[in-house]
Amino acid sequence: MSLAGFGGVLVFARHAIVDQHRWMTAEEFNETFALCHFLPGPNIVNLSMVFGSRLRGIAGGVAAFTGLLLPPTLIMTVLAIIYARFGDVEVLRRILAGISCAAVGLLIAVVFRMMTPLLKRMDVVVIILMLGVFTAIGVLRWPLQAVLLVAIPLSIGVTYLMRRKVAA
Repeated sequence: MSLAGFGGVLVFARHAIVDQHRWMTAEEFNETFALCHFLPGPNIVNLSMVFGSRLRGIAGGVAAFTGLLLPPTLIMTVLAIIYARFGDVEVLRRILAGISCAAVGLLIAVVFRMMTPLLKRMDVVVIILMLGVFTAIGVLRWPLQAVLLVAIPLSIGVTYLMRRKVAA
């Protein structure tokens, strides 16, 4: 999976875990990935550790971590050596620009796929919270930490109230 993921493996991870093998539902994947945002380190690496641990304990977490990072690390080391030698070649620069466009497209696609469970439920409050966080960070350029200090307790409170309302 990590060898196919130019620009990131989130798209491939979600497809394999949710769509292909059905090891998690879309909601479970989103919740696990959201948790991984709050752990130190890259989100997809955290996701691999949590997912591997969920399937096979500590050994599964270590195997998922190694499988995710070792092959691309070896390839990137070789590519870095090649780039150090031929990095000034214009054709190489254009190729890398094209690859970066494809990576952005993949990222946009996975964002829309991850939004689908939220939009299916059509919880107006959830969508308002999501748009509020997007506006605060993406449009108004407010600091991520400040937005999260408000958004996290607010979303936890809203979720608690919504689940309490459903249970009653």
